[in-house]
Amino acid sequence: MSDYLRYYANGGYYFFTIATFERISIFDNSHNIVLLNRAIQQVKAKHPFAMQGMVVLPDHWHCLMKLPIQDNDFSTRIRLIKRAFSMNFHTGTNERGEKMVWQRRFWEHQIRDCYDWKNHLDYIHYNPVKHGLVSSPNDWQASSFSHWVGRGMYEVGWGGF
Repeated sequence: MSDYLRYYANGGYYFFTIATFERISIFDNSHNIVLLNRAIQQVKAKHPFAMQGMVVLPDHWHCLMKLPIQDNDFSTRIRLIKRAFSMNFHTGTNERGEKMVWQRRFWEHQIRDCYDWKNHLDYIHYNPVKHGLVSSPNDWQASSFSHWVGRGMYEVGWGGF
């Protein structure tokens, strides 16, 4: 067992990276992205949080989450999202009977201030360009970029080349 410690803060803002098992490209079709979004909504209904930014790439996804004021349990939310998705995703199992969908762990970073929040939101939206999937964040549909364009945070051509 790892000695990795996570920092839990009531009402915290967090950035997450959640990767698929062995980086298999399961989100390269829209059906699985819909399943992921349904899993997120299902968990939000019982364990509220605000999804402030998100991008889904073929083998991983990033999000920026705000927890309720008196709540710090992001681990349960991520676990339940992964579980809800896995229940509707058909794949093989390993020797322990676990579906081979997700990496066991996830990366989290507690957002420190408004600059850190903006930098991570930029990272989320630029990620498809970084991975060579599109030439502009506006061209990637599985992203919150258009939402933030609509709110005036970005220009349509931001991050393009």
